[in-house]
Amino acid sequence: MLHSKFWQAFFALAPIFIGILSIVLYMYFVFNLVADIEAAEAHNGDVSPSMILGNIAWFMGCIVLIILVSLSSLVFYIVHAVQNPNLKGNSLLVVWILLFIFVGGIGQLIYWLVEIVGKRDQLEAG
Repeated sequence: MLHSKFWQAFFALAPIFIGILSIVLYMYFVFNLVADIEAAEAHNGDVSPSMILGNIAWFMGCIVLIILVSLSSLVFYIVHAVQNPNLKGNSLLVVWILLFIFVGGIGQLIYWLVEIVGKRDQLEAG
């Protein structure tokens, strides 16, 4: 699984796409919340909690999905970096792992582009 091109690309790109998706879903949730409050005020203040927060279950489900994919990506790329023979015996391994932890999805995307795609092109050319 570590050497599958599909999983490498998925775990490199998924945190970025899911981050963008989370921003869009957050804006959608807030827009619906404001619209529901305006509708409740039009009905003379008869507001039920489910009317205002009816979409929170979908929003929370998306947050759980984001967390699971991001943690899976982090674990995948830490394991990949530790098993990468190009990084053994030098301090680049520590640098990559710190980038994964502190920068998140962008660090994993950069690692994928530099260490996997870049090295794959060098191997195919050589």
